[in-house]
Amino acid sequence: MQVGEVTVLFTTPKPTLAALRAARRLVREHGAPVRLIVMLPVPYPLPLASPPVPLGFTERQIRQLASQASVETKVELYLCRDRREVLRDYLKPGSLVVLGGNRRWWAWGGPERKLARWLQQYGHSVVFAAPDEEANRKTLFHNVLQFRMPNSSH
Repeated sequence: MQVGEVTVLFTTPKPTLAALRAARRLVREHGAPVRLIVMLPVPYPLPLASPPVPLGFTERQIRQLASQASVETKVELYLCRDRREVLRDYLKPGSLVVLGGNRRWWAWGGPERKLARWLQQYGHSVVFAAPDEEANRKTLFHNVLQFRMPNSSH
């Protein structure tokens, strides 16, 4: 499989760390950059420039995650009303997206699985990564599920 850029979507800290580590393994093999997209939804009563969580807190959290994952990461932070609008506007066509999440949520159709299906409808490839402790510290191929990769026979 030819990999260009690998994009990680921020969900919550531990699953995002798992996704960054999985992305690190992918870029090590293919030499592609890692892009971390952080979408901060701002509810309508607030002005778009005033997220409910201070930006400084979010920036520190993201810096810490990237350093723990030990991967060079280009972070893009978007204040938005709708996360899917950000993805439609800023994901390149046919992107390889790594999502981190809880395996139970994935198995039972939680938010990450719904997002993965939506991304696939728009032609993106999705890789799912569970936090290491949840995956019993297995290798990437044991704790990552791949779904309908374009141009793939699987």
